[in-house]
Amino acid sequence: MTKKLAVVLFNLGGPDGPQAVRPFLFNLFADPAIIGLPAIARLPLAALISTTRAKSARANYDIMGGASPLLAETKAQAAALEGLLAERASDTEAKVFIAMRYWKPMSDETARAVAAFGPDEIVLLPLYPQFSTTTTGSSMAAWAKAYRGPGKVRTVCCYPTLDGLIDAHARRIEAAWRAGGSPDNVRLLFSAHGLPEVVVARGDPYQAQIEACAAAVEARLEGSWDWRVCYQSRVGPLGWLGPETKGEIEAAGHEGKGVVIAPIAFVSEHVETLVELDHDYAKAGAAAGVSVYIRAPTLGVEEGFIGALADIALASLSRPSGAAPGSGFTCAAQWSKCPARLEGTIA
Repeated sequence: MTKKLAVVLFNLGGPDGPQAVRPFLFNLFADPAIIGLPAIARLPLAALISTTRAKSARANYDIMGGASPLLAETKAQAAALEGLLAERASDTEAKVFIAMRYWKPMSDETARAVAAFGPDEIVLLPLYPQFSTTTTGSSMAAWAKAYRGPGKVRTVCCYPTLDGLIDAHARRIEAAWRAGGSPDNVRLLFSAHGLPEVVVARGDPYQAQIEACAAAVEARLEGSWDWRVCYQSRVGPLGWLGPETKGEIEAAGHEGKGVVIAPIAFVSEHVETLVELDHDYAKAGAAAGVSVYIRAPTLGVEEGFIGALADIALASLSRPSGAAPGSGFTCAAQWSKCPARLEGTIA
């Protein structure tokens, strides 16, 4: 009898038109993983923030044609993964679903679709290679609340040093550098979405996983690179992880260097890459005298990356249950929010 496998891809989501910008922002800031206040305070604050930021956010999405490309990119990844699973697991009926966190299709809708499929096995697979309580952790919680159907569930909580991921990033960086004329005197900046320092101080392993991922990619590159990790998208008055990407770009310009920027935490193009990196930070770099500004594309449907996702999805079926990393990466004891530690996968 053919087994049914449902693979659920977790991602952020993005507004599908101008009218969706404010409710998308509300859903984002109403998430207790983002603003850790009681609902009586968090929800009015989310309403205020989403209303005051809607105009500037719409302007950013206007640069991309009025909507986020994230769902279309994730659908392409889901289709590529489903096709590969059909090849590699011919005795299994595999179907790939998408569960976005802050805009459609969200967990409730996807949970109903998965339940209707009636899977024997479910693999929850985030499109966030590096775990954070604010991304994968939030999606895991939303899914647990929404899903009431059949199937044995395993979660791939992270895969920051997965070979296919590392190789794909290295290929993207080297191809972008060659396309830009193979310039000398450039600094490689691995740019990740920022996070408030207090989140890391509470045991979130995100920063450690970003740094491990970046180091593994640099080691895979040909030649010797001047490189560093930096963080973008800072908002609000809290202290955030640093150094900031914009500041590092400007510093390179002041030193007479060019930059190659690799979006190390993003596997799909969206507002942080197409607007923040390609538009806002490129302008700042030009003003600071950056000689060359090269941005490596995100991984998208890069063959090695999709192959790696298929590998970890199928490999996860061999373990009993629960959450575990998909690349053999082990969080240190200080990262108490690691779901594998919380569920006892890591001793």
